[in-house]
Amino acid sequence: MRLAVIGCGLIGTRRAKVGVESGDEVVVVADISEERARAVAEATGSAWTTSWRDVVERDDLDVVVVSTSNDHLAEASIAALKSGKHVLCEKPLGRNSREAAAIAGGAAAAGKLLKVGFNHRHHPAIAAAHERVEQGAIGEVFAIRALYGHGGRPGYEKEWRADPARSGGGELLDQGVHIVDLARWFIGEISQAQGMLATSHWPIQPVEDNAFALLRSRNGGVVSFHTSWTQWKNTFRFEVVGGDGYLRIDGLGGSYGTERLTIARRNEDSSPPNEETTSFEGPDRSWHLEWQEFSEAIAQNRQPLGNGADGLAAARILDAIYASAASGTTVEVGGA
Repeated sequence: MRLAVIGCGLIGTRRAKVGVESGDEVVVVADISEERARAVAEATGSAWTTSWRDVVERDDLDVVVVSTSNDHLAEASIAALKSGKHVLCEKPLGRNSREAAAIAGGAAAAGKLLKVGFNHRHHPAIAAAHERVEQGAIGEVFAIRALYGHGGRPGYEKEWRADPARSGGGELLDQGVHIVDLARWFIGEISQAQGMLATSHWPIQPVEDNAFALLRSRNGGVVSFHTSWTQWKNTFRFEVVGGDGYLRIDGLGGSYGTERLTIARRNEDSSPPNEETTSFEGPDRSWHLEWQEFSEAIAQNRQPLGNGADGLAAARILDAIYASAASGTTVEVGGA
């Protein structure tokens, strides 16, 4: 495929590299920083520009990857869709559900595919866990517990993530969106949300560096999670409990530690079950696997895994958590 990348930060650079390594052609990259745009262009043999509008106006592209700061995700994605390109928009698909709905609506109106950057679905331990759940290995899922975080970094207050006008929110929107997407993927649609937010360490008020949430699914299941920029040792843990057993995912590779999937079947006498653990060594391939799945979806003209509807559903849940934190009440999730 012929692709463009708008936004040449850490994630945009990775997306461009994955495109090249997957055998696709990176035609052009864009970034407001000429230095960043030039660096990625040189690494990928592509053209570069400092204007994303120059990108979407081209007629030699199949796909546009939008990996800007959150405040430009909607405008750039909608323009790319209107101009006839498929789009991979990085999470969180806009700053709120209103922007997410506009992007999803733009894809429907243009008849183009919209993929959200939910690469966590493609981590091998997570993908294997979901497959086991779908096969009924632990029975009907009724509870999820999750912890996800890193230690932040000095100078956060100077970054766009600390500006609510640009980011739309803090850690809940940044890493929490991955947990929300995975929870919905494993337990089903979410109908209610409760949330508490805190800015516990980093001077980034009014955005949060910690988020705590309780979610209830339509089927009565419960999700509890904590996402944090004060998790001083990078941590990812995702536990799923069903009527016949449980499974647990630890690590995401790299600084989060080796990915491990632990699964156990409940014993009828309630004695401690035997656990079976599988480790997934090696580098993080989730980005490559995600791009491969999106490429196949385009070739087959089908919806990709983690599509616009998934991104919009996650955005509505996040909106409800933020509303709950502000009001101190349980909030119904819109569209659920």
